[in-house]
Amino acid sequence: MSPERILYPCYFDAGLQRSEGRRVPRPMAVKNPALADIEGALKQLKVSYHVEEKSHPGHWAERGGRVIANWDRSKEDLIRDVARLLPHRK
Repeated sequence: MSPERILYPCYFDAGLQRSEGRRVPRPMAVKNPALADIEGALKQLKVSYHVEEKSHPGHWAERGGRVIANWDRSKEDLIRDVARLLPHRK
């Protein structure tokens, strides 16, 4: 079984600074990323996953949820691959 990688919506949020939890460069980030967007990207990548109702420790009050993905490569590779597939809203 592949190692599990945890993804939070804040990793892809253009409204956050890196110090606030954003993990992708601002040009790759999106406004208000939703779990459904991350799920859609994982489906396109054909990655198995499940969703949990837990929030990021740095944003504990925001009940944004998280996705646990089974991924063999590095977490950074997964984050960048997902970011490339997120819908960019204006």
